[in-house]
Amino acid sequence: MVDENPVNPMLVTRLVARVRELYGPAPSDLERMCWTVVHEHHHDAMPSEYDIREVDEDLYLAVLTSARQHE
Repeated sequence: MVDENPVNPMLVTRLVARVRELYGPAPSDLERMCWTVVHEHHHDAMPSEYDIREVDEDLYLAVLTSARQHE
């Protein structure tokens, strides 16, 4: 099966840099921090406490994987 919507590696790199910019080189809750940055990218705003809007799961997982590789 071919992925119809591949994740842009340059975007992933930019979002990982944003995670580091906001939360430092070793965030205590990397999963949450990556999710908030992907949310900001998709919705042009950081999530509020009860924000449940969807984010692109493939992009989130790519950002999380990349951030973990650079810990």
